[in-house]
Amino acid sequence: MQKKIMLLGSGELGKEFVIAAKRLGQYVIAVDSYAGAPAMQVADSFEVIDMLNGTALDRIVDLHQPDIIVPEIEAIRTERFYEYEKKNIQVVPSAKAANYTMNRKAIRDLAAKELGVRTAKYTYAGSLEELTKAVSFTGLPCVVKPLMSSSGKGQSVIYTEADIAKAWEIAATKGRGDYTEVIVEAFITFTSEITLLTVTQKNGPTLFCPPIGHRQERGDYQESWQPTAITPTQLEEAKQMAGKVTNALTGAGIWGVEFFLADDGVYFSELSPRPHDTGMVTLAGTQNLSEFELHVRAVLGLPIPEITLERTGASAVILAHSDGITPEFTGLAEALAVPKSDVRIFGKPITRPYRRMAVALAYDQADIDPAELVEKAKAVAGKISINDKQAF
Repeated sequence: MQKKIMLLGSGELGKEFVIAAKRLGQYVIAVDSYAGAPAMQVADSFEVIDMLNGTALDRIVDLHQPDIIVPEIEAIRTERFYEYEKKNIQVVPSAKAANYTMNRKAIRDLAAKELGVRTAKYTYAGSLEELTKAVSFTGLPCVVKPLMSSSGKGQSVIYTEADIAKAWEIAATKGRGDYTEVIVEAFITFTSEITLLTVTQKNGPTLFCPPIGHRQERGDYQESWQPTAITPTQLEEAKQMAGKVTNALTGAGIWGVEFFLADDGVYFSELSPRPHDTGMVTLAGTQNLSEFELHVRAVLGLPIPEITLERTGASAVILAHSDGITPEFTGLAEALAVPKSDVRIFGKPITRPYRRMAVALAYDQADIDPAELVEKAKAVAGKISINDKQAF
């Protein structure tokens, strides 16, 4: 049966979600704050609004009467979701999940204080003075993050007291939404970071994808690979934590649950109630169903008999380096001449330094070393250049 889906946020992850939804015959309205966003290019219709404006959000919901609302970003007036659920609109994964996970304070306190999940030592700060006190509590080094942000925006590491003021400025100006409070976390000495894509279903058990490894710079992922090295004990511990948190938040869909793997165990880091940027590696055919196909099936209540690892894969981001418009990509033929590789260009109409504009993919048989494919994906990404017209 066809459903009318309203996608709130229309970036590259939303674009792949729309493609997966259209393949199953669904109708999608893509919403974002600017026209021409990636998901709008493949959706049935679109709206351009400030999603932090509750009145504007109510207006388009009343206009389109969607069956399902799928948030793709944090900067949304999520408290409105409770009213939409009362009107029998399905919110993905749920209004509770969207409200908790759009705010790092809510999700961290749920995980650590209510559910007893292991996390880094943490506290909050709402001013530069409070941040100075928070650093004394967590110790140095520590990590500072806005309560509402994604892809590492506004995140920094404080190594000395001289870094505190700069960290506050970064977090206060680069977070999303209208929150100024930050979370301050003690720095964990970890061996690796993983994303455990977790799928909760309407009528089925919670499923887990093979864990994904990733590397970050500036708080944003640069490469990801699947599968990644993890011991059976660590994997079971991560699954238990992910299952506990997603069950408490309720609802059906895919969740990107991030963990630190350390010598003394597994630490819960963050959770996103939607496809995860590191999960773009699944576009390389690493699984029988990509993270976007899994999300659509879970949202619609369609069966997911199993999730299987089909081959090893890696992804590497392709970034813009300047402010501009109407970007053009060169080197695509050279990149695609590399065997067992692929490139996905997102179609973003505006560039800015470090903005993710495309992703390179590499894949091979399941028993190959993922490190080889990471280097291959990086080499493919390196063959592509982005040329843009200056915005001003």
